[in-house]
Amino acid sequence: MTNTENKTQAGTEGMHEFTMQYGGRELSCRVEKDGDKLKVSIDNNMTAELEIHWDGTITQISGNALPDSNIEFIKKQVLGQNK
Repeated sequence: MTNTENKTQAGTEGMHEFTMQYGGRELSCRVEKDGDKLKVSIDNNMTAELEIHWDGTITQISGNALPDSNIEFIKKQVLGQNK
């Protein structure tokens, strides 16, 4: 997946903005990191909430179902490459 530059440093709290491939299109993605929760908004059309576990894994807890590949991409953008 390709993305535009995320201007917020990986691993930090707050809003992260980037683009990602979803359904064959490149869409804007905004993720608000608040503690162990990630609130995801894709193209102002879909929303989801993800939970970060103590071991670094992420599970979706609500919202539009996201493919595992997109969840992994979001994880890398927001938490960093080494998580």
